Amino acid sequence: MRKVDVVVCGGGLTGVAAAVQARRSGAQYVTLIEKNGYLGGMATAGLVMPFMPYCRQGVSREAGGQLIFGIFEEILNRLDEMGGLGPDRATFDDECMKLVLQRMCAEAGVQLLLHAEVEQVHVKGERLSAVRVSSVSGIEFLAAECFVDATGDADVAHLCGVPWEKGREKDGRCQPMTLCFRMAGVDKARVPNRDAINALYDEAKAEGLVHNPREDVLFFDTLHEDVLHFNTTRVLNVDPVNVDDVTRAEQEAREQVFEMVRFLKERVPGFANAYLQRTAALTGARDSRRIEGQYKLTWMEVLAQARYPDAICRFAYMIDVHSPDGAGTERRYLPEGGYYEIPFRCLVPKRIENLLVAGRTISADHKAQSSLRVMPACTAMGQAAGLACARFLRTRTPFAKMNGEKLHRLLVEAGAMPERAED
Repeated sequence: MRKVDVVVCGGGLTGVAAAVQARRSGAQYVTLIEKNGYLGGMATAGLVMPFMPYCRQGVSREAGGQLIFGIFEEILNRLDEMGGLGPDRATFDDECMKLVLQRMCAEAGVQLLLHAEVEQVHVKGERLSAVRVSSVSGIEFLAAECFVDATGDADVAHLCGVPWEKGREKDGRCQPMTLCFRMAGVDKARVPNRDAINALYDEAKAEGLVHNPREDVLFFDTLHEDVLHFNTTRVLNVDPVNVDDVTRAEQEAREQVFEMVRFLKERVPGFANAYLQRTAALTGARDSRRIEGQYKLTWMEVLAQARYPDAICRFAYMIDVHSPDGAGTERRYLPEGGYYEIPFRCLVPKRIENLLVAGRTISADHKAQSSLRVMPACTAMGQAAGLACARFLRTRTPFAKMNGEKLHRLLVEAGAMPERAED
């Protein structure tokens, strides 16, 4: 058994931010567990790119609209120094991302356990005392004073018996899963606009060439002159925490990718000499488990620009629900210049006093989760969780009783988020 101060489970942007901040805030021994051989989660293994907007609704970064700073801003700056960030500060190179996150952990003194995954937990009363980890070395236990679940599926919280819900409220169905892919050898100068591509897509679907249920072709530019990024496959009726469903999703998504590749090469100008450069290492889930926490954020609060004394993140991304039923995406925007806040209490699960859950699995309803699930907000939540862990070590105060207003002030003082800006 290893004994450390903090264990962070999941090495995506959320987990990296939590681990790095915990070390910087005084935790001496911090271990970060990641199932892949590299960090980054959906930004690297999932090929999710670009970052969704992280400014006040309709207000640019140049105009002072940026909401998330701290470790997220540091990641952007380090990517930029490596030539791995676009001028929009949203498009990034995933290989640069892997190295940036690795270096940040190394510099902070975070111990990494790659190719390792939590398979069981040891709970005493209301306290998580250790996690059982499976790796290439076999089985071992990691004991810690406190833990962060940044797995993306609330795996650790689930194993601890924390209550949770999944999918939309009326039937539990989750948003569709997507396998991202990239096409290289694209003559971008000849590629038509999105409306023209979607018209060709509709024709191909009507002819039976394409069976993708998504209503349009979603693609983005990259940092490379002949490469385009596609986030456009859609696999329905999948439970992201059911291994049989996820296996089917991987197979179906790959079939959709090759249908889309054929469509692009045969029907869309600029793709005649293009080829499938790569697919993501996994088909990504937009939502799965959401814990029952000390507070539940609702979509109405998101649109009403809710404010909280224990706010640990400010965000303004739209309600963005990809239909679990097929075509269609529900989009609802905040008012111009608006933003909402995420309270620390949403990260604090019921039952376990020394566990935090950060990222897209926090306590929120289905529609609210569709806004906060994206990487900038998840990174900010991770940083807040790391700071809270360091305070836990100093005060021994259970997270449910921790002073959230003090945590808010510390994040503002650290430059992780600006002072509240009211119109």
